[in-house]
Amino acid sequence: MGIELELHSGRPSYKRSSRETRLRGSYEHGEALARALSALDRNRSGRLGLVDPYGDTLFNEQEAQVARQEAVDLALLSTDEQQRAALLDLAELLAACAATPGSYLWFMGD
Repeated sequence: MGIELELHSGRPSYKRSSRETRLRGSYEHGEALARALSALDRNRSGRLGLVDPYGDTLFNEQEAQVARQEAVDLALLSTDEQQRAALLDLAELLAACAATPGSYLWFMGD
């Protein structure tokens, strides 16, 4: 199980190639990110608790702005180095999404 991340300039389409809108991706922390996010309570953990580790989840720029601080806070609390690195990478992509009008961050679960 793992979660890959892609930042897109617009809403990615499942029907056409997502390469048309992809700005950058993160593929090296998938398993650690899935472990970190799977431990969250969906009802009490903000935006990041809504990420589906087995399916796809999209955050727009407004959702990314809210979730960025959540990722930073989780990274600071993490005692697992791999999860901390994954959460900091996520926080960086969330910040980039929040700063890019019309963009989306795509969480691609296994």
